[in-house]
Amino acid sequence: MVRNGCLKSLLAWTLLLVLLGGCAGQTVQEPEPVQANPELAKSFAREGQLALEQGRRHAAAEAWQKAVELDPGNAVVVNNLALVMKDQHRFAEAAKLLETGISNSPEVAELHYNLAVIAELYLLELDKALIHYHRYRALTEEDDTLVTGWIADLERRLQ
Repeated sequence: MVRNGCLKSLLAWTLLLVLLGGCAGQTVQEPEPVQANPELAKSFAREGQLALEQGRRHAAAEAWQKAVELDPGNAVVVNNLALVMKDQHRFAEAAKLLETGISNSPEVAELHYNLAVIAELYLLELDKALIHYHRYRALTEEDDTLVTGWIADLERRLQ
């Protein structure tokens, strides 16, 4: 004799197997890649800036995300979106976005600086932070005593 609880469990497993079997033959289609469109990206960038000025950070992030998808080479928008992501505690996403930004615009010092800060303080990736603090300092060619102190501290901590 099958007890009621066992029957429910058996039915649940059977239903799960039927559902999985029905999905087994289906393939998941990859989303279509977004076509680059710098002009439309500029429109989304302006929309994001306006939203930020109005205190609508989530709307700014959404607009900037669209702008980055359409023009990943816009270092200002990449940087702005990464900073909003950081404020939303989306540190790994922000770092990845900054790395993408750096691959498109390696000479933009602010991208290196913000990646270094996020890597050091939030992701605890000290080696990465040190690399990007050094790159920031090389690009700015300034004797930034604050960054110089952070570099010295990281070098001590990594020894």
